[in-house]
Amino acid sequence: MSFLETWKTGKQRKPLILQGARQVGKTYSILEFGRTHYENVAYFNFETNPQLNETFEENISPDYLIPILSHIAGQTIVSEKTLIVFDEVQLCEKALTSLKYFCEDAPEYHIIVAGSLLGVAVNRAKFSFPVGKVDMKTMYPMDIEEFMLALGEEALVTQIKECFDKNVPISSALHDAAMQIYRKYLVVGGMPECVMQFVQTQDYILVRHTQDTILASYLNDMSKYNSLNEIKKTRLAYDNITVQLSKKNTRFQYKLIKKGGRASEFENAIEWLCLSGIVSQVYKVEQVKKPLDNYRNIDAFKIYVSDLGLLCAKKDLMPNDILYMVEEINDFKGGMAENYVNVQLNMNGYHTYYWESKRGAEIDFIIQRDGQLIPIEVKSADNTRAKSLRVYMDTYKPAYAIKLSTKNFGFEDGKKIVPLYAAFCI
Repeated sequence: MSFLETWKTGKQRKPLILQGARQVGKTYSILEFGRTHYENVAYFNFETNPQLNETFEENISPDYLIPILSHIAGQTIVSEKTLIVFDEVQLCEKALTSLKYFCEDAPEYHIIVAGSLLGVAVNRAKFSFPVGKVDMKTMYPMDIEEFMLALGEEALVTQIKECFDKNVPISSALHDAAMQIYRKYLVVGGMPECVMQFVQTQDYILVRHTQDTILASYLNDMSKYNSLNEIKKTRLAYDNITVQLSKKNTRFQYKLIKKGGRASEFENAIEWLCLSGIVSQVYKVEQVKKPLDNYRNIDAFKIYVSDLGLLCAKKDLMPNDILYMVEEINDFKGGMAENYVNVQLNMNGYHTYYWESKRGAEIDFIIQRDGQLIPIEVKSADNTRAKSLRVYMDTYKPAYAIKLSTKNFGFEDGKKIVPLYAAFCI
């Protein structure tokens, strides 16, 4: 909301594109913002109203469009006072192109467009994307801080932030309570509808049902917005991601998708999953130098899912197994903790990479924080011997390292110790 308020009052305001995976709350946020900050909202959904496309076929200049859109919406669109919303805009490329003309010729109109598969649509050849003529914002599921706030734990969040800044332990009672919330977050995830149901009912079965529905809508998208021969590959790749997270080495291997599987066969499928916001890729860096992107190895990467709750639903893990971290899921604990940390870092705007030494020492994440390249080690428990981190620190001498585990806050020999539940503070 505060981002949208800043956008509304900005001197250089352009039409805003809000993107993100399905069900992260894009439409809800926009409509709520429109209701509270504008006199009226003109809402157009290209999925439920396919005739809208015809309006944009003939002419996409604002002078032509505004009277027609007013007529369709059944209300007058007034500059500065009406919020115009195009939803599922990936279904109408002309509507996306029209934003360029709204920016150039009619900047007094406030427009927000949303789409769950915009990344996919924009990468198709026929789109003329309004480069430089729009503001863009990606929306993610709720992070663990927002999850805590939804559970009414404001005081706990404040304490966690304070202990993170000062590197001092939090009281053990609060530490245990926060670890419990962390495990609940792994089960529920950050999809707003799932969080809302959980806050109201504490019923994991109901939440799982909603997660299954969201997963089904993802599979449905794979069929709808994909070429026929890619559908099967995309589903195969998606199903396999959760399997690969259970391996000792979580690096993504095409041959595990199917026997003899190769990059050339599955590249497009993986790109589709990344562009749709369902997963993200973390590349290995060959050298730790700025900018990290220059040193990434495009053939070595890991893939993480964008929401923890959907990950657990996809694996069909029982809520109690995660809440009590039973031994049967030992193989999966490491991959799940890594996935969780990657999600929190992405939401905070970091591009994550990982590193391996010639001898197999591995650092889970490297990020650029306050201009420094900082290594991050993730452990799902508190067995804290981190040999790889020692190798890395001896080699690259970072300002400090961050170590995430179930241990309480602290700082020892160059390592900032952070409990897993406080990953959102980074």
